[in-house]
Amino acid sequence: MDHIDCALLAQLQQDATQSYAALGKAVGLSAGAAHERVRKLRERRVIRRTTVEVDPAAVGGGVLAYVMVDSTAWMGDAAKDFAALPEVLEAHIIAGSASVLVKVRTTTTEQLQDVLRRIYAIDGVSGTQATVVLETFFERPVSPHAADQTP
Repeated sequence: MDHIDCALLAQLQQDATQSYAALGKAVGLSAGAAHERVRKLRERRVIRRTTVEVDPAAVGGGVLAYVMVDSTAWMGDAAKDFAALPEVLEAHIIAGSASVLVKVRTTTTEQLQDVLRRIYAIDGVSGTQATVVLETFFERPVSPHAADQTP
């Protein structure tokens, strides 16, 4: 990826609905050249998908929690079990005292408690520790310039 690809990604992250003409103008390319570069970024799976950012509170996801999941066995094969819980937005195998870290959104703390019960029922899970988010200062998308920022 060169600096133009990075600039295209940054532009698309700000507004993925802009035309190829506007995109090209923003990074110094023609519309056709911008289109071709975006196509190649999609082919290489740098751009995995185009989506809409939704306000979680507006659609009933006002309670955000991060849950550390302890286990008695390797949890690498449990991805489908975590994915089967619609309230679980992300699940990560981690190093450290816990085995899995999941991001959960629910409408109420009672619903969060129910999700914790369902997580605990997954084979191999021996415990959970939830941290409820009171306020989010900011959330940042992956920076296309991250590689440029290493010392």
